[in-house]
Amino acid sequence: MQFKHPEILYALFLLLIPILVHLFQLRRFQKVPFTNVKFLKEVTIQTRKSSQLKKWLTLLTRMLALATIIFAFAQPYFANRDITTTEKETVIYLDNSFSMEAKGPQGPLLQRAIQDLVAHSPSTTTFSLFTNEKTFRDATVTGLGNQLLQLPYSSSQLPIDNVMLKAQRLFSNEPNTIKELILISDFQEQDEDVDVKVDSLIAPRFVQLQPVNTNNVSIDSVYISKNDPLNLELTVQLSKQGEVSSLPVSLFDKETLIAKTSASFQNKDDVDVTFSIPANADIHGKITIDDNGLQFDNTLYFSTNRPDKIAVLLINESDDDFLKRIYTSDEFDTTTTPIKQLDYNVIESQNLIILNELVSIPNSLIVALDAFVSNGGKLLVIPSDEADINTYNQLLSNQGVGRFSAIQKTVKKMTTIRYAHPLMNAILENNETNFQYPEVQSYFPLATQNAVSALLLEDGNPFLVTTDNTFVFTTALNTENANFQSSQLIAPTFYEIGKNSLQLPQLYFNLGRENQFDVKVSLQQDEILSVENKEESIIPLQQNFQNKVTVTTQELPNTAGIFSLKNKDNTLQTISYNNDRSESDLTYRRLETLNFEVSDSVETLLEEIKSESEVNALWKWFAIFALLFLVIEMLILKYFK
Repeated sequence: MQFKHPEILYALFLLLIPILVHLFQLRRFQKVPFTNVKFLKEVTIQTRKSSQLKKWLTLLTRMLALATIIFAFAQPYFANRDITTTEKETVIYLDNSFSMEAKGPQGPLLQRAIQDLVAHSPSTTTFSLFTNEKTFRDATVTGLGNQLLQLPYSSSQLPIDNVMLKAQRLFSNEPNTIKELILISDFQEQDEDVDVKVDSLIAPRFVQLQPVNTNNVSIDSVYISKNDPLNLELTVQLSKQGEVSSLPVSLFDKETLIAKTSASFQNKDDVDVTFSIPANADIHGKITIDDNGLQFDNTLYFSTNRPDKIAVLLINESDDDFLKRIYTSDEFDTTTTPIKQLDYNVIESQNLIILNELVSIPNSLIVALDAFVSNGGKLLVIPSDEADINTYNQLLSNQGVGRFSAIQKTVKKMTTIRYAHPLMNAILENNETNFQYPEVQSYFPLATQNAVSALLLEDGNPFLVTTDNTFVFTTALNTENANFQSSQLIAPTFYEIGKNSLQLPQLYFNLGRENQFDVKVSLQQDEILSVENKEESIIPLQQNFQNKVTVTTQELPNTAGIFSLKNKDNTLQTISYNNDRSESDLTYRRLETLNFEVSDSVETLLEEIKSESEVNALWKWFAIFALLFLVIEMLILKYFK
């Protein structure tokens, strides 16, 4: 029992007054002689006993009446905490990720949680609430209700560590307050373990909402599986969870249905379906399925654009037939020129320049190549076996590659492939070893600076090294010096280098990540590119080079869909964005191992908090008892003889 005004309890010392009066009363009995002594003695004894009992009862009732009156004014109550000295702070985390679209016993999990918050939270209680993207400080249900009811789903879910850190920042630094943290989520299974680290002053309460079933089919990804001059084969990967047998899959170009098929799982969790679309066509693609589970993963957007040809310049002092066979006219705009006939004015308009076994690199060309690479161009160097290494070292040092040493005329095999290297990882899906490794008659040892080796000779010397914008072979590739032209690696290696020199947009990107691609366009000084659709318009991070613009998107855009990349009113190409599919996996964490309270509904938790915060006032009972004791005293005085 606690008291709202405990200082009034000092008045209990007043109870000493009637006790003192009773113990030290001034009135004394006087003896009076009488003839019949025996009779008078008997009456005196009875009168004294009755008088003493009556006085003790009167004293007791008066003291109880006075004590209960004092207690009533002190306002006693029962509560789980001291409401007079302790303030309460409440912070709520509301998970609005896409997995909260799942259906619970009373509708979608997120919508039901919001309705319970609005219906069962006291209208005047102040709290802070944050979602995966928004934060509301010092709000009330009355002021926040409409915003919560219109809360959109988010493509991201905060990790539990980030939730705890953000919640701690929303609490004050007052040490004498009760800090109550409520976490409302389905607590979907993620890669990291559940390790709740929280300040000792914070009392977290978990509300884990779970759907009635976990049946769901997701469009996981789309990729081009085959490419010929007329058609592209588009493969759609689907995955299912729960009991799903089959469902239709539709392909749209804008709002026009162009193909439809059926996906049959037949006891499989993953299936692929394929569509054929025209090659070299602009398609604003959308793939849809009809599934009653989560809705966000029932649609996937993609875009195909007529590809820009990649400009490749071959500067030769050796046979370039093998390069022309790789950089064909369907994908590349290839220009070949001897070093003595080089037009320096064409350098700035290229995407990739290949120095094909030049004996010496003129200083003017080194200066031009330095400017070309600094503007985002790619450079591929194949040295001559008669190379002037001084001029080569000047170029390679400027690019941060390293320096050649004197040529080593020793037969060596290329035996090591760095599969983790981005170039090799792109052309070799598995760690294949059944190659006929090429052999070289001579090579230039290379002391690297910032370059990374992709291919190595058997003695550990580099065969191919790369930096961000420069690729360097350490040996001549003519047929007299090496048999690399007949190797299985030559075509995919050179082709991938060529494709990397202009990063064309993918079929689609995922939201919430850093995505980068190149646009083959030359902008004027004040021109900028924008990414737009009907609902959203952003100006992305962009780096302007001589013959291209590198575009980077990060947190924006916010919504999935097909966007136009525009220069003023001119649409250059289309880009598609989709939500990440990690939310599609409806598996959940087990929170029973946590040493915190876990509820299965918001309503249940709020009722528990309300009951814990209720104050049972007792002053009325003490006032009633005071009246009762006064009545008892009056009855004793009147009827007790």
